[in-house]
Amino acid sequence: MTTATNRSTPAPHDTGSPALPAARGPLSESVIGVLVGRDPRLPDAAAIRRADPYGDDLHLLLYVLYELHYRGFAGVDERLEWDPALLGVRGAAEDLFLDAVRRDGGSGGDDVAGAVDALQLEPVGDDGHGVSHHLQREGELWQLREYAAVRSLYHLKEADPHLWVVPRLRGRAKAAMVAVEFDEFGAGRAEDVHARLFADLMGDLGLDARYGHYLDAAPAQALATVNLMSLFGLHRRLRGALVGHFATVEITSSPGSRRLADALRRAGAGPAAQRFYDEHVEADAVHEQVVRHEVIDGLLEDEPGLAADIVLGIEATGHLEDRLGDHLLAAWREGRSALRTPLVL
Repeated sequence: MTTATNRSTPAPHDTGSPALPAARGPLSESVIGVLVGRDPRLPDAAAIRRADPYGDDLHLLLYVLYELHYRGFAGVDERLEWDPALLGVRGAAEDLFLDAVRRDGGSGGDDVAGAVDALQLEPVGDDGHGVSHHLQREGELWQLREYAAVRSLYHLKEADPHLWVVPRLRGRAKAAMVAVEFDEFGAGRAEDVHARLFADLMGDLGLDARYGHYLDAAPAQALATVNLMSLFGLHRRLRGALVGHFATVEITSSPGSRRLADALRRAGAGPAAQRFYDEHVEADAVHEQVVRHEVIDGLLEDEPGLAADIVLGIEATGHLEDRLGDHLLAAWREGRSALRTPLVL
């Protein structure tokens, strides 16, 4: 195991744009082919509508197109970020995904207070059956490493998708959102940026902390959780849903982080691995109150018509996190890797 990165050393994940991933089907193959200049053909709307809305092919297509708005890919022309044909393909894929999430994600409605209250319900004693409960009670080091590899697709860009909502908010909601994001980005200190802390965690676990390194290994369920926040973030019309997503992340983070910190200590992980989750236990307990009483209440005060979208964001996030958790636990309980390509020990 390596030790925590020295404060003066550049963050190991800040290495520029990642390489394009391998395709997972005809849809993602055609998009990747266009990005590398190999094939000018793109899938039509009918082909996209026939795809599995939760499947590998569709979600790699979305992930690759969304990544053009983050760091892009090595060797890919940056002007393709706003290519009309690619945006048309992305829009059709988004419609399929969003329709499925609306259908399957929850009861819907506009009871924001009820949806937020439900996020705060924690299992009593040892009754929890989620991933963090499993890892705390009986998780093995190889499972913690897989979990970190999967989560790296988000945590190495942590808080970035949520920043897109800031120019779309006003007053209390905007001020409170920026205050929470300021903490996520290290309160002005590069060494404390949460993405940097997660890169240090990965180093302690013997993982490769380069940005996007585990994209090929990540299952569709993991891609979908990241794609959801990109989808919400890139569309102004879904600003309420992004706030709902943000609320879910912040409100559920503190107890889950406590369990994961315990799991890492029990497994003998190094101090940098423990620090990431210890930091979230304290910070997100405060953020929870700010998000609920300032961000959400402030947004509803300004735009009460967004209540149903906030609930959508909360329920869709829970739905996709449950799908990912079920996938991870099913594999681990059978003693097999939950990744498409098992990690090299």
